Amino acid sequence: MVDTAQLRATELFRDLGDGDLEALASAATERDLQRGDVLFSENDEPTDLYVVTSGRIAMVNRSIDGRESVVALMEAGDLFGEMPLFDGQLRSTDARALESSAAISIPYEPLRALYERTPSELWRVVELLSTRLRVMDGVLADSVFLDVTGRTAKRLLEIAGEEDDFSLPVTQEELAGMVGASRERVNKAIASFVRLGWLEQRERRYRILKRDQLELRAR
Repeated sequence: MVDTAQLRATELFRDLGDGDLEALASAATERDLQRGDVLFSENDEPTDLYVVTSGRIAMVNRSIDGRESVVALMEAGDLFGEMPLFDGQLRSTDARALESSAAISIPYEPLRALYERTPSELWRVVELLSTRLRVMDGVLADSVFLDVTGRTAKRLLEIAGEEDDFSLPVTQEELAGMVGASRERVNKAIASFVRLGWLEQRERRYRILKRDQLELRAR
């Protein structure tokens, strides 16, 4: 059985009673993923939602000509794949591991039973979806108010978190998908940060030298 503590650590399940949590854990399975493994593809028939326990998993949209846009990056503790549980639609994105990762897969049926039995738990779902909408509002605002250089600075800061030394967990193409621009334009933006002395780069390793300048550029 999946460790209930891993489920309790997510926002959606943090206040569940022990019995309900154990019921979900007994129905869940663990998935180990290597870089490039696909959990599901756009337009797949959905059956489960997922909780990331380690690594990073990208939610990816693909255009007709094969270009990709990384619409969300899921890390440890994040939950995804929940929308079809409520709207019955097909998957709206691909879910692909960007590095060695692990995820818990929870079937929809015990979740439906939980929400039918305890409707008040749906407030956690409302909270989760509201957060999703706020994030998408921010992404849309970035696409309108920030140029490619500003969006690149913002994505690098998000990946770095509180650390000044960090490695890029994605390829240049995947980073470009997160920024919403071509790889050439993103590489040009990074080169400008290096030239200005804000950033050091050695292959996929980076060191932030002037975080305040990057933060200003990301606004």
